[in-house]
Amino acid sequence: EVQLAESGGGPAQSGGSLSLSCAASGFTYKTSCMAWFRQAPGKEREAVAAIDSDGITFYADTVEGRFTISQDTARHTAYLQMNDLKPDDTATYYCAVDRLDCSYGPDWRRGLQDYWGRGILVTISS
Repeated sequence: EVQLAESGGGPAQSGGSLSLSCAASGFTYKTSCMAWFRQAPGKEREAVAAIDSDGITFYADTVEGRFTISQDTARHTAYLQMNDLKPDDTATYYCAVDRLDCSYGPDWRRGLQDYWGRGILVTISS
């Protein structure tokens, strides 16, 4: 069974930085698409960023240039470096992983990945 555990996050001020990590245990597939989503109260779930096994990255327009997704493929761990944080970045951030490449199968932004973490809260004060 694949289990995802998010860590990092917490409170931060506008203009500050935070780093999130997502460790996928029990994941034995060579190909993967690891992604980050977020959801704020009263708002729909938003796709944030993704990275596949080849290191190809994808970003939402709202975070591109500020956030950077990376991974340690050997440890099946994804990271999200968040810079120049804004109050609108406040949300619960979820990690998701699928055994297929990000560009294969359903669009990763649809949120149809097989495995999900429980989420981690990020709160940005103005």
